[in-house]
Amino acid sequence: MPAHRPVEIAVQDAAGARTALEAGATRLELCQALDVGGLTPSLGTLESVLAAVDPSTVNVLVRPRGGGFVYSPEEVAVAAADIRACVERGAGGVVVGALTAAGSLDVATLRAWRDAAGSAALVFHRAVDAAADPGAVFDQLVAEGVDRVLTSGGATRSIDGLRALADLAARSGAVEVMAGGGVQPADIPALFAAGVDAVHLSARSRIARDAPSGPGGGSEGHDVTDAAIVAAAVAAAA
Repeated sequence: MPAHRPVEIAVQDAAGARTALEAGATRLELCQALDVGGLTPSLGTLESVLAAVDPSTVNVLVRPRGGGFVYSPEEVAVAAADIRACVERGAGGVVVGALTAAGSLDVATLRAWRDAAGSAALVFHRAVDAAADPGAVFDQLVAEGVDRVLTSGGATRSIDGLRALADLAARSGAVEVMAGGGVQPADIPALFAAGVDAVHLSARSRIARDAPSGPGGGSEGHDVTDAAIVAAAVAAAA
C-alpha cells in the first residue's frame, strides 16, 4: 500500500493504468470518453486493463450515456448488466450515479445497481454535484451504505468547494469522501486539509495532434495518462 494518502487516477486504457500505478497512484477509475465526463468502457478495454494491473485497484465507471443522470428503465438494465460483467471479471469496484427528474437520489436504481455489484466497492460519482440539494443526497448515500462518494463539493473545481467538502467529510461516517473535479497537484494539500479521504484526477496530456483525423474523425489528438502529473499528485499527497 502506498505511503501517501489515496490518489485515484482516471484512465482510459491499459497503458494509462500501468503508467498511473507505476507513478505511485493508489487506485484507478477506468472509463472512456473523458471529454464528456466519462462513459462505460468497452469489454475489451476492461479485460485488457484487468490483465495489465492488479484488478483490485480498478474501479470501473458504469455510465451508459452523457447528458445527465436521469435514466430510463432500459438504461438502468444495461448499466446493471455492465456492472455484473465488471464484477464477474474481477474489478475491485464500480462507479455509478443516478438522479430523479426532480434532482434527488434515485434510490431504487442505486439499490438495483448495488445488488448487481455484490461485494465489489460501490462508488457514487459526481452526479451528487448535479443534485438539487447535494448535501441531502450525500446524507442519503451515507444511509444507503455506499463505499465512496466522488464530489467537488458542488463547485466546478474541487478547490473552490473546500467549505462544502469539509462539511461532507465531517458527517461522512464510514463513507469515504473523495475530492474530484478539476483537481491539480497544487490543490491536493488544501483538499486533504479540508478533511477529504482521497483525491481523484485524470492527469492527462494530449498527444498526436499532427495525426490526421479528417472529416468525421473528431478532434485532433488524443489524451494519455501523464506520468509526471501523476507523480506530482502523489508527491503532493505525501
